[in-house]
Amino acid sequence: MSMKNRPLFYLGHPAHYHLFKGAINDLIQKRVTVSVVIKKKDVLENLVKAEGWEYITLVGNPKSHQLIVRFYNIFRLLYLWLIVFFRGRTLLIGSAAELALIGRTLKRESLVFFEDDLNEVPLFAKLAGPNASMLICPISCSAGKWESRSFKYPSYHELAYLHPNNFTPDITRLPSAIDTKRPFYILRFSDLQAYHDVGKSGITDEVAIQLIAILESHGQVFITSERKLSASLERYRISISPELIHHALYFADLFIGDSQTMTAECAVLGTMSFRYNGFVGRLGYLEELEHKYDLTKGVLANDPHDLISLVSQYLEAPYSNEEMTMRRKRMLSEMVDLNELLKWLIEKYPDSRNSWKMDNTPFLDFIKT
Repeated sequence: MSMKNRPLFYLGHPAHYHLFKGAINDLIQKRVTVSVVIKKKDVLENLVKAEGWEYITLVGNPKSHQLIVRFYNIFRLLYLWLIVFFRGRTLLIGSAAELALIGRTLKRESLVFFEDDLNEVPLFAKLAGPNASMLICPISCSAGKWESRSFKYPSYHELAYLHPNNFTPDITRLPSAIDTKRPFYILRFSDLQAYHDVGKSGITDEVAIQLIAILESHGQVFITSERKLSASLERYRISISPELIHHALYFADLFIGDSQTMTAECAVLGTMSFRYNGFVGRLGYLEELEHKYDLTKGVLANDPHDLISLVSQYLEAPYSNEEMTMRRKRMLSEMVDLNELLKWLIEKYPDSRNSWKMDNTPFLDFIKT
């Protein structure tokens, strides 16, 4: 197979690896030369290494003074610009606003995917909104002042890799530390260091200790965390390969965290999830998963007693597996396999873009019936 475009994927977060993994592997199998550039973030490099891709690594943000962080951002932008220029990449794909800026200055096409409402990520909106060739997001997501320039689909990022077409849960792939004959609960702590996380709080050590005290009387408790844990919490950290975490999320009896991504992953897998942070009520896709499909619940991080009360009530009367399965099936019946849409869009670009722009329904063939 040959393509008119020379694609470059920029992955800045583990969630971006999962989002584009299927499309990248599809192109590689078709012998398309793909460039993969990653930013050091959490377990991202481990995931890419496990996939066996060739890749270029850019520095991540240091946990340091704001001026130093800005220097790193400028250096990373320049380095990425040089990679695109010297490698002759013509189609830039990712969830980073800087791709739109680079594409504009080098006259390259840029496909920028996002899931957070643009009014919640103003810097991203300012860079990507006027510069991206395509602004691509779920129907449930608001593109703000750039609504007329957005291309929307009925799905979520998480369904690019957790749709039943792309993921089969396997209980034998869980770590030996998990006793699958007993209920188990997963806690997730983000570092909340992104620029849009400024002023946003999540699960503190104090709240975590209160949650564990409640959960342990009902089952096993495991923690996965981006941030450093105190000694009292470190013993709950689960050692699991990053590529296997979704098997654990699927079989968990409850997920509690301050991470948008893992909350949504649990929701589309049919695992009840409770999210505790400052973005509750402000992101369209999670609002839809909560209020339309009842697959997750959000608690604003201003009163931990609300979260503790919700968890206690749920443990006394949890939803049955059958009920969660029915809710998940309803959601899936109204969504598309995003991986198929991504492969079509990238492989057929720009014809796919023009088709989408004309009738806004290129995804009808992918809707699960």
